[in-house]
Amino acid sequence: MTFADPTQTSAAPAAAAAANPARVRDIRLDFFRGLAMFIILFAHTPGNFLTAWIPARFGFSDATEIFVFCSGMASAIAFGATFDRAGWLLGTARVIYRIWQVYWAHIGLFFATAAMLAYLTNLDGTTRNYWGQLNLWMLFVEGEHWTNPDILFRFMTLQWVPNLFDILPMYMVILAMMPIVIVLGRIHFGLLAAASLTLWFFGQRSFMETLGLPYLNFTAEPWVGNDDWQRRWFLNPFGWQLVFFTGFAFMRGWIPKPPVTPLLIGIATFFVLANLPLSSIGVREFGFDWAREWRADNRQWISKTDFGLLRYVQFLSLAYLSWVIAGDKGDRIRAGVSTLGRAWGGILKVILKVGQQSLAVFVVSIFVARFNGFAMDMLGRDTGTVLAVNAFGCGCLILTAYLAGWFKTTPWKPKVTR
Repeated sequence: MTFADPTQTSAAPAAAAAANPARVRDIRLDFFRGLAMFIILFAHTPGNFLTAWIPARFGFSDATEIFVFCSGMASAIAFGATFDRAGWLLGTARVIYRIWQVYWAHIGLFFATAAMLAYLTNLDGTTRNYWGQLNLWMLFVEGEHWTNPDILFRFMTLQWVPNLFDILPMYMVILAMMPIVIVLGRIHFGLLAAASLTLWFFGQRSFMETLGLPYLNFTAEPWVGNDDWQRRWFLNPFGWQLVFFTGFAFMRGWIPKPPVTPLLIGIATFFVLANLPLSSIGVREFGFDWAREWRADNRQWISKTDFGLLRYVQFLSLAYLSWVIAGDKGDRIRAGVSTLGRAWGGILKVILKVGQQSLAVFVVSIFVARFNGFAMDMLGRDTGTVLAVNAFGCGCLILTAYLAGWFKTTPWKPKVTR
């Protein structure tokens, strides 16, 4: 919506404004990414009853798909423009610089969280081992064959990826694929699609073991000698690149945006509703024993580690419905301000800010989630306490988003006046 300037009296400026209408920002990316940040906070908080009702419990996909898909779209905007404007070499340099930033965010997050958990474990009156909950025994207890310096080296080189600290390494590997994706996309989108699907296929452990072929994933605990017992990265980048580059391709225009038709809406709705009986809600709330057995027998199709095919289908269906409901550029999301009033306007502003600063917010959310779990251990888990602790966590994410946004404005630099 634009408003006329009451001080403007000349017809020429008015005509110029009409010829160059203000560009309306598409808020859907920031909106859904912001929602994902709050959901991720709830999901990573130990003993949080809100986790029982997050979207992941109603389907195969969860907030991780939202985060990765939206990151692919955001990367197309941020890095795709650089490849187009500055060329492949400088575009690759910018991707490397981003990987460097994410790497140190990963390192800082781990040591900050490990230090906090060690401190909380040693508090008087605490009987829980908080660092043990994340399987950090290799760091705090010197093993017979693996000394602490060796463990630290393996962590710094991403050979050891502890529990909960897997999404940023996965993101780094996928970012490293981007320069090749740009080349393949420029040659022919079909070539890119074939390469992405091939990588995804070789990242499916159950398929590869059945065929007797190599399985693509990284080892998370390299000191385990028996390959059958080695823990792999919980989020396999070779599987998850499929949803990332799907979002990337949509934003680059390599995949045209789908039309809004009753047929497509019906198909997407069918896929979303059809998996409800097979979801955690179906098993937990409705006691569908057959669904529990089906999930146990078909883990490869809904695997979170390797990004199973049914997760992909269900997520794309849900994403399409959300895209339709949100309206062009998020018009229906904005329309809520006129129907729900200023309260929704304030909430929307906060969600968008959190979505715009997703890396900083995500890093803080992992740290705060572990602290919130400790807080509930100390204060109890009655409804009021749990809601208050979650509200505190949300406040931390919001504060982080606004601080990160403020720092990015470089307020210490002198303002250029003309």
